Amino acid sequence: MPKFAANLTMMFNEVPFLQRFAAAAKAGFTAVEFLFPYESDVQQLARCLSENHLQNVLFNLPPGDWLAGERGLAALPGREEEFKASVALALEYARVLGTPRLHVMAGIVPDGISRPHCLETYCKNIDYAAKELGQYGIDLMIEPINPRDMPGYLLNSQAEAHAIRKMLGRDNLKVQMDFYHAQIVEGDLSTSLTNNLDGIGHIQIASVPARNEPDDGEINYPYLFALLDKLGYQGWVGCEYRPRGKTEDGLGWLPKSV
Repeated sequence: MPKFAANLTMMFNEVPFLQRFAAAAKAGFTAVEFLFPYESDVQQLARCLSENHLQNVLFNLPPGDWLAGERGLAALPGREEEFKASVALALEYARVLGTPRLHVMAGIVPDGISRPHCLETYCKNIDYAAKELGQYGIDLMIEPINPRDMPGYLLNSQAEAHAIRKMLGRDNLKVQMDFYHAQIVEGDLSTSLTNNLDGIGHIQIASVPARNEPDDGEINYPYLFALLDKLGYQGWVGCEYRPRGKTEDGLGWLPKSV
């Protein structure tokens, strides 16, 4: 069965962030991911991982001003220096935490700026980030996000993400396939997964349409988990879902999958 990582931004919200590491370990997870670690001291995060025998498998580069509605800097013309600084900060955390892959959010296309201009900026910034991370053996993830949840987001489809990956040709540039987003935008998950497996660096799961535990809705997760095994997927599967209630009460799907 696949290897599952708890997403500590969305799961175990019954306790403060730093206490979620112990909660995840107690629930049986050996790995975690989270969105943004930057409000916590990196050494304190490292201790939380070590004390709970956990591996951090993924987090995101700084997204800009999240509270103001920004969802990434990579595609924003005129913000290149800020983007480079975000790469440097993420690298500081990743090197201390031993994180093998980082996700960079593309951003929302600003009013008054054409999508082609943003796409050109995005590709240049992605190429820069992949080169920087590659010096430390870290993979860079790009992830399509559905426009229902994030209107105006630059990158929506797996097909476009893989086209960008192939065009840039960086060995450490991979696509993050969140089955939740991919189902909403494109569907045909098993074919997309099979055809693009070599370029997929991380997978995430949630039910559709509600983004809850992967035990109901329109995605057949037992089938996809078996397919991942059949295809020989060696990466992690991040549990980026919103628990319906208390996190532990919703983990009944997990023993059936491991």
